[in-house]
Formats: sequence, C-alpha cells, structure tokens
Amino acid sequence: MRRQVATAAAVTMLGSVLCAGPAHAAGPGYTSSYKTIPGHGGTPLKALVYQPKGRGPFPLIVMPASWSLFHAEYAGAAAKLASSGYAVVAYTSRGFWDSAGKIEVAGRPDVGDVSKVIDWAVKNARADEKRVGAAGISYGAGIPLIASAFDRRIRAVSAMSGWASLPDSLYLNETVSEQAAAMLLSVGHATGRPGKDLLEVQDGYLKDRFGNALSLASVRGAAAYVKRINANKPALLLSGGWQDGIFPPAQNVDFFNRLKVPKRLMYQAGDHGTPDGLGAVGLPNDAWSATKSWFDHYLKGKKNGVADKGSVSLKANNGGGWKHFANWRTQAGETRRYHLSKGERLGSRGGSWKKTLTTGRGTVADSGVVEATGAGAQAGLHWTIRPAQVDRENGLVFRGPKLGRATTVSGFPVFRTTITPSARNTSLFAYLYDEAPDGRAELVTHIPYSLRDATPGKARKLDLRLQPIRWKLAAGHRLTLVIDTADIRYRNAGKPGAEITFSSSPSRPSSLTVPVG
Repeated sequence: MRRQVATAAAVTMLGSVLCAGPAHAAGPGYTSSYKTIPGHGGTPLKALVYQPKGRGPFPLIVMPASWSLFHAEYAGAAAKLASSGYAVVAYTSRGFWDSAGKIEVAGRPDVGDVSKVIDWAVKNARADEKRVGAAGISYGAGIPLIASAFDRRIRAVSAMSGWASLPDSLYLNETVSEQAAAMLLSVGHATGRPGKDLLEVQDGYLKDRFGNALSLASVRGAAAYVKRINANKPALLLSGGWQDGIFPPAQNVDFFNRLKVPKRLMYQAGDHGTPDGLGAVGLPNDAWSATKSWFDHYLKGKKNGVADKGSVSLKANNGGGWKHFANWRTQAGETRRYHLSKGERLGSRGGSWKKTLTTGRGTVADSGVVEATGAGAQAGLHWTIRPAQVDRENGLVFRGPKLGRATTVSGFPVFRTTITPSARNTSLFAYLYDEAPDGRAELVTHIPYSLRDATPGKARKLDLRLQPIRWKLAAGHRLTLVIDTADIRYRNAGKPGAEITFSSSPSRPSSLTVPVG
C-alpha cells in the first residue's frame, strides 16, 4: 500500500510538472493543465487536459491510458493534436496510478468513464459534443471501441494495438497465452489496484479453470457489441502489429469484417504497442499520422483522401511499403493448396500416412517471446530456426517446392489434418516458415490449438486457421510447415507424455492452404 501511495503521488507530481513546464505553457496554440475529473460513479480520474487557444468549441479527443500506464503516455501526441485545434483529455484509467477506483478490466465503469470525461470536457474544456473522437493504445484502445457502442456522441475512434475479443486473444483455441497473461497480471498488481473481476480472472488462470473468467471476458470486447456499433455508425480505425503477442490480429480482422460503418484496418510489422508507442510521445509514426488524418476527416470534415485509399492498408511483415485494398478479401489474388505428403513434402498430391508424436516435447520451432519477437521483426530481425534441426520424434516437418518467382502470402493460411489423441487434454502448435536456400527459416506465422475433454482414441478433423500475415517470399525460397506439441509462449493443456496421432487419407487429405497476392 505504501508503494502504491508513493507511486500515485509521484505520478500526480509528474502531471503537474508536465503542465507547468515552459515547453507546455508556451506550446504553439494550446494550453495544458492537470485536472481531476469525476468518472463513472464519481470516481476521481486524473487527466492531462490540452485546450487550443481561442473561443471554441473544439473537436474533442478522449484518450484513456494503456494498461499499467498513465496519462503522460500520450503527452507528445496530445500536444500535436491540440496544436492543430483539438481539445484533448488524456486520463489514467481507473484503478491505475493516480486515478482512484479498482481495475475493472474494461468493465461498465471503464466504459462509463469515457462518457463522463466527454461530459466534463464539454462543460470545462470548450469541447464540441457533436465532434467527439477517442484514441488509445492497448487497454486505451479497447475501452473506446466498447464505448462507441454505448455513447452516440463518439463519432470516430482510433484503436491502436487493441482488442475486439479477449477470449480470442488470451485463450485462443482454448490455449492459455501464458506469457501474455502473466505479464498483464504482474504489471497490473505492480501499478494498480485489482478489482474483484480481475482477481476472479487471475484465480481461473492460476487454477486452469476458465468458465467464470470466459463469461467475464466475453462481454469486455467490442466484438460483443457489433450490432450496437453498426447502429451508431462511428468511424473506426484499427491498427496494430502482425506479431502482437497480447492481442493477435485475427480477432481484430474478424471484428473488422463484421462492421458496417466507415472503417479502416492497418497492419504492419511489430508486436504489442511497438508500431504506435513512439508516436504517443510525439515522434513521427505511421499509426498516429493516420489517426490525425482520420480525425481531421471525420471530425473536422477535411477532404484529405482518407476515404479514398480503400478500407485495408497493409505492410508486409518483412519489409516494403504500404499497400491499399478495397477490403480484406481483395488483398489475396488466389489461394494455393499444398497436400501434406510422405517424405515431408508440401505438394500437389496427397496420399495416406500416419505419424504419432509424444506430447509436451518441444522442438527448435516455437513462436518466440511476447514483445521481443514482433519488435525484432519491426527492426528486420526475424525469429529464425533451421527446419533440418527439428527433432522428427517430437515434430512434423513439411517442405514446399522452391518458388520460381517471388510472391506474397497475404491473409489466413489454413492447416487441415486429422488428429487422434490418447489423452483428454493436449495442445499442438503449427508454424509456417519462409525457408531460404541455405536452410535458415524465418517465422511467418503460427497458431496454438488445444484439445480439452476430448475422447481418447477418437479421431477428429482439424481445420486450423493460422494468424493472418502479409509476407514477401523471394524466388528460390520455400514454405515450410512445422507441427509440434510444446511452445514457450503458451500453457500446454495436458500433461507431457501422452500421444497424438496425425493422419492423412484420400477421403480426408491433410493440407495447407495459403492465400497469395
């Protein structure tokens, strides 16, 4: 408790300093102040408030802070927006640092806070309630998305490195994202005051019992409120990194494809918060530049071409510029289907085969480390193995033909097979690699999958969609698929030492389908 009081006091002092310092007092065209705003239920929220000089009213941008961070996270971006005529309120989310209350995990109080901040800004910061936007990173992205379903004043949102579905982020295919969950829980305790719902989720995580936790999580994401969002019609900009280790891209893509509102999806190389973090402090950044253009168009009415680029903008995970598409479907011109054949081949013909692995035994293949893997890709350093070193007793390897010309994987690869477990609970992991002529292979994408309460000895069909990706394949390279039963990022659903059999037959051939553009 003493530590939390001390850190809250330090953040309070920092907020005052940020608003009192000469650089901020003499900001070009705006003033800033450190305020206490009554949130949902009267809970005091601490905020940095930026007001343009002039009479107003001004278009308003509300920015809830990320999980474990505080209002000053957005100081640079907020100052830039204020300089261009926006009133901005960046506040510490309830339960963290200098704001009061408990951590509610994007619950109703958090959503209500957004509306209360809008109310306050209209009355006290010369904000125009007919031109309201919201922006944020991570936790500060997910909350405004939900709020746009419940507050019709929110006309535009920029959600960076956010989520639409918590179950499909942290419990994808019934597999616990161990590194991500441990990271979120640990920093939550270090920087905030967990509420009862977070403690209940934590209890489920520790005991590997997720019934109550999934019930709580399922309503704490915008995917649960698509009908309301479509009715309200806010303009939504979703952006993130292809290898986001906390909120992976598939759940955002699925949400995006259900929206019937003005919308745009942007993905590039990066991990959780790494494509947009530097922009929050004011450095040049594609995600924040797009955010300003988005608000300029939908809140100020500027004709800046935002609506003319197409609704999907993607950068390949391994380099290159932005490519723009009318929608998600048009990014891939065709799909290629490879059969998983004997002799470790991805080819045009299948055949019958069967291979049994002992579960819980890893290989050199894995998905890497949350924050590090995607950040490395952003810097041009990709998670790399040599498929020749995969222990064939513990993993399966299938290598495609060498490419005669360069191509681009763009979309969701799909792995199909038949599996027969010997135990009720077990996990498997599929990895797609770009293998160079020298035998080194860079991780393109992956997916976890767990069987829970399966019938031992009973075969089941598996259609497994890997995380979406855009990746440039050079001529002479090949696609290589690796499957094993342990990964350092995830919790295994079963105990090591059981068996799982993979099989292919003419009636149910195992295959890999790859979208290319």
